[in-house]
Amino acid sequence: MTDTGKKNPPPLVNPREINVPLPLPPDQPPVAPLPLEALPEPLSAFVQHVIKGQQCPPDYVAVTALCALSAVVGNKIKICPKQNDGWAIVPNLWGAVVGGPASSKSPAMKAALLPLKNMERAAWREYEQQKADYEIALKLTTIEEKQAQDNAKRLNKKGDKEGALEALKSVEKPEEPTRQRLIVNDATIEKLGELLNENPNGLLLERDELAGWLSKLSGEEGQGDRAFYLECYDGDGRYTFDRIGRGTVDIESTTLSIIGGIQPARIAPLIRGATRGTQDDGLIQRVQLAVWPDISPTYKWHDPEPNKEIYKAYADCFHRLAALPREGKRARFSTEAQPLFIEWMEEIQTEARSGDLHPVLAAHLVKMPKTVAALSLIFELIESGETSISAKSLAMALELADYLRSHSERLYSIVTNSAIKGAKLIKKRRDKLQNPFKPAQIQQKGWPGLSTKRKFLMPSLFYWSTTR
Repeated sequence: MTDTGKKNPPPLVNPREINVPLPLPPDQPPVAPLPLEALPEPLSAFVQHVIKGQQCPPDYVAVTALCALSAVVGNKIKICPKQNDGWAIVPNLWGAVVGGPASSKSPAMKAALLPLKNMERAAWREYEQQKADYEIALKLTTIEEKQAQDNAKRLNKKGDKEGALEALKSVEKPEEPTRQRLIVNDATIEKLGELLNENPNGLLLERDELAGWLSKLSGEEGQGDRAFYLECYDGDGRYTFDRIGRGTVDIESTTLSIIGGIQPARIAPLIRGATRGTQDDGLIQRVQLAVWPDISPTYKWHDPEPNKEIYKAYADCFHRLAALPREGKRARFSTEAQPLFIEWMEEIQTEARSGDLHPVLAAHLVKMPKTVAALSLIFELIESGETSISAKSLAMALELADYLRSHSERLYSIVTNSAIKGAKLIKKRRDKLQNPFKPAQIQQKGWPGLSTKRKFLMPSLFYWSTTR
């Protein structure tokens, strides 16, 4: 054979033949960064200002702010995604910020919720003054009632029963004031129902750590509470409690927004539970604004001066939305925005029905139309105050939806990539096993996610297939 001067390529080598382990694939998919341009200017500026001082991901501030704003809008305005259909969406949102103990979840949430908490403090001070005035008026009413009773007795003795009844009815009792609430932290569902009746526009449930709340709803004794909260996500239903002692409590409007923090290790069993048994009811998928950003491994000291203009513009969003009248208005997409929503809706529904996705992710996608509609309404109310949703507001919501989807995929990778996670844990703790080891020995260790035969068998096989 003639030498052409070209060297023959080296023969391909199968790594298994020389006992070189194959690298395990990533078990956690990447997530998109927060698109600040998809937020109204007052929110975007506020988020950027907060993260300079807090050194936290912008995702935590933005998601908390959006859930809080949705609670202020409540059920005052509903959005109808179709022009003729009666389908109406209450724009309340459920969110969760996922991260470890050093991720600054709590300071980020605290900063974002400051305007709402200031509004609640102002409402509490007003209530205290109204309550003091009520107590004084009640004392005067007691005197008037005594005088009316004496007058009624005198008229009754004269045979004037109608006059006696009129005398008793003449006393008007003062109306007892109700404290306006915007935020609840920890309440039984019966008490929460009473608070919702007192605040029919809706409330924000804020939990610094969501794990306790979610775990309670996952237990057998929490199924009644779970059913109630599932109703609260839709935001426009009625609910009736029948309890011994408390009697019957009718809740006219179950509108509840939710925000809280949670650690990855605490949410993992809840995600697994969503794929089986009685917990597969869509509760986790309703937490549409769940974000699990990457945390910077470095920390730099920043001590910026407070920017009053930025905070004022941000707080003004809350005050303007709170001032909206509760008149049962309906918002709809403009003629330019409607085709965009239809195109997106058809794409996402087709993908969810394709059978190519894990069922838990498909269930998440079919709930995204409410999220997109709610975000577009909130953005339009902030930007223009109008109820005709512009193409710009919808485009911002759709961009944010793409970002949120990447975070949902990371969240559900706890289930979809469980074999890879398990194999990596086996590799990490290989020195604690015999050489060679048997899968049953892994079960005996009781490691997280590898404690039962169903859980440890596939990861152990995956491990052997890539390292032997």
